[in-house]
Amino acid sequence: MPIRVRIHASRILRTSIFCLLTIVCAGRAMSETTIEGRNGISLPAPPPTATETVTDTLHGVEITDPYRWLEDSKSPQTRAWIEAQMKYTEDYLSQVKTRPQIVEELTKLQRVDAYSVPREYGGKIFFEKRLADENQYSVYVRDGWSGSDVRLIDATKLSADQNTSVTINDISSDGKLLVYGIRQGGADEESVHVLNVDTRQELADVLPSERYFGISLSPDKKGLYYARFSHAGTTVHYHKFGTPVADDAMIFGKEYRGETLGELQLIGVGVTDNGHYLIIRIGHGVPATREDLLVKDLRKPDSEIVPLVYGLEARTSAVNIGDRFFLSTDYKAANKRVVEAKPGESSDSWKTIIPEGKDVIDGFNIVGGKLFVRRLHDVKTETSIYSLDGKSIGQVAYPGIGTGSDVIGRPEQTSGFYVFQSFILPPTIYRYDTKSGKADVFFQAKVPFDASQYEIKQVFYTSRDGTRVPMFIAGKKGLKQDGSARLLMTGYGGFQVAELPNWNPAHAWWLEQGGYFAVPNLRGGNEYGEPWHQAAMFEKKQNVFDDWFAAAEYLIQNHYTTTERLAISGRSNGGLLMGAAMTQRPDLFGAIWCGYPLLDMLRYQNFLIGRFWTTEYGSADNDKDFPYLLKYSPYQNVKPGTKYPAIMFFTGDSDTRVDPLHARKMTARVQAANGDDRPILLHYSLKAGHSSGVSLTQLVDDEADELAFLWNETAAP
Repeated sequence: MPIRVRIHASRILRTSIFCLLTIVCAGRAMSETTIEGRNGISLPAPPPTATETVTDTLHGVEITDPYRWLEDSKSPQTRAWIEAQMKYTEDYLSQVKTRPQIVEELTKLQRVDAYSVPREYGGKIFFEKRLADENQYSVYVRDGWSGSDVRLIDATKLSADQNTSVTINDISSDGKLLVYGIRQGGADEESVHVLNVDTRQELADVLPSERYFGISLSPDKKGLYYARFSHAGTTVHYHKFGTPVADDAMIFGKEYRGETLGELQLIGVGVTDNGHYLIIRIGHGVPATREDLLVKDLRKPDSEIVPLVYGLEARTSAVNIGDRFFLSTDYKAANKRVVEAKPGESSDSWKTIIPEGKDVIDGFNIVGGKLFVRRLHDVKTETSIYSLDGKSIGQVAYPGIGTGSDVIGRPEQTSGFYVFQSFILPPTIYRYDTKSGKADVFFQAKVPFDASQYEIKQVFYTSRDGTRVPMFIAGKKGLKQDGSARLLMTGYGGFQVAELPNWNPAHAWWLEQGGYFAVPNLRGGNEYGEPWHQAAMFEKKQNVFDDWFAAAEYLIQNHYTTTERLAISGRSNGGLLMGAAMTQRPDLFGAIWCGYPLLDMLRYQNFLIGRFWTTEYGSADNDKDFPYLLKYSPYQNVKPGTKYPAIMFFTGDSDTRVDPLHARKMTARVQAANGDDRPILLHYSLKAGHSSGVSLTQLVDDEADELAFLWNETAAP
């Protein structure tokens, strides 16, 4: 067996004495230490954390873990530890004199009316909308474009603390049935409900709170197709209205063509807009290394599920119009191409509609019988329009550097919608007429932010191995480039996620204070197609970190900021990036916000849905992956006596994606190892999680805490 576990100190007999001695000794040493934040903030030493050292032997190497006990989130000892850490962080935040002002200013940026992209069904317009004084989006309907907005689902009445959210899952083609989800806090799971739009009556049918990968009404409106995840494997079911959910028939899952479909084969399901086909997507890993697409003709009750794409090591998505299927795929095209395919036929018969170009295809759709293909040209959105036979017929015009969404709409409708935004432009929703090519503003938020005072530029810098990496930098026009400004840099670097210029009120606040904001496009994303992603997978993950360090050095060398004034932030996989930053280059940064992070890379695969990501990172269970994971895993690379910058770890009980244990253990280890007097804090929210869904009030409070910390700790020493 490659793994052996040993618990030190004769644990059964001596744990209590050992813990007591640890606390006493740690408390005695720490009591002599004063933690100094910027602007006169003073704290005692962090709350002492008991150690119960566990040793794992992995592939012949002994790995010690002094804080394994903090993995148990429900134990009384862990809950007491969390409470002590929360009080310690509150002590810090209560001393940040500017925090009330930050809350006030951030509230102005956040509390504006907001809309989602609308959808048109049966002459009715459906959308989500949040009024400026509300905490959640509710579901609305409008009878035609000139009708009044009528609230269908009032999210503000779903819970007393306003941390319950709703989202539209599906709408019947005639606009008479609405399927919507209800989510608690920031959890990924949701319950599924159905509303009769005409009568405003709820159907008795409710799918319980689970992690779903697709929910669609059947064309006859007599039931729902849905894909439900479990660790045994995702399965596709059909629920007939009026029958018990427990009796729902499984129509797909567990195996296909002799191939086992387990936990890492994530299955999604959906019905085409015209109701002709059920499409089943099988993604092998996260992100998928292979995507299979299967179809079932719903007009023929006994039709088989047949492959549209199967067995290809490629990433492929499909759009249907009539009985035609168009695919965007990187099969034999690293930057992707658009092809037409037929169910049951091999890839050899695919007809290329739009060939691969020098810019990666990042999305496509069919609206009004036209193909809208969205590309990234050096990370800037360009959307081209084609006929269904691939003839170029136009472009979507954007107002500068920023991010345009896919054109969203139905294949047979003549109008679609897209969103444009940037670091300095709040999102605007445009209604696009596919016949005239004219775009009109459907909704523009009235955010009190004067974009004319700011500018965005793009630079390119060289990473450690010579790779040319782009980076966006935003700031006030005329802002001095003499090193005196604070700068906030955020990043991700993984899972094919392109970091595009998107609006974020918290980042806008930073700009308003006279700081710079920067986003480097690290390898691991989709900015330059799958090769850019693969350059940061598995044993090449260090490339992400090297790109990040090179970005910071570029900003310092070019006098945008200094080390002391450089704040960095990242969440999830970006939280892993923060962990690498603090353990590999603690000298390079003034303050770090590390949100919902992966940090113990030797054990992440054992918790929640961590196994999903073994297709990106690898797993320490495998002897070939173990050495490189050990080399960069932040938790195993905390060194006693290191002078760490100011750090705030941020997580919450409602994170059902990345287990909060990572932040808990890392907080304890860095606090114990810190050789400097800078604050090391844990911000632990009982409602916050990976997904959106917390109330706007809590969101503002959480972001104010983050900004108060980063702004304060990048003040002059």
